[in-house]
Amino acid sequence: MKKLILSIAVVLMGFGAFAQQSQSEIELMQAVFGVEKAQMVMQFVKPGDQYMAQFESIYNEYETKRKALGKKSIELLNQYANEWEGMTNEQADALMEDILKLRAEREKLIATYYKKLKRETTPIIAMQFFQVEAYILAVIQAKLYDSIPFVGEQR
Repeated sequence: MKKLILSIAVVLMGFGAFAQQSQSEIELMQAVFGVEKAQMVMQFVKPGDQYMAQFESIYNEYETKRKALGKKSIELLNQYANEWEGMTNEQADALMEDILKLRAEREKLIATYYKKLKRETTPIIAMQFFQVEAYILAVIQAKLYDSIPFVGEQR
């Protein structure tokens, strides 16, 4: 677990700068994070030889869809970075609608792939996937919330 926390912390150092990066830089960071994340996941999900091929195939499919949602997250962070100091009620409401929609899409994606893994491998492997994904997401969210200012906060 300590290795996972350390790995996530190293990867997250680059997340704070996402709001100022171009699309190509974001894609590069996502690619690097994806490789490191896959290694972290494999430290905790133990599909064994019997289910390794199925797990890797399903996980890669999941990662492709997760990265698309990740790009939406980065776009919302960019929007927040551009609006947070003088945000209007209308901007706040529109942004929160997008944030809540994205959160629901992310939860639905994880649930979908939990079910797919459960069906194609075992419930234990699927639960390990769910646990590590939930953990990584929680760490990322905590780091982001710690590094972004509250709406209207003076810096």
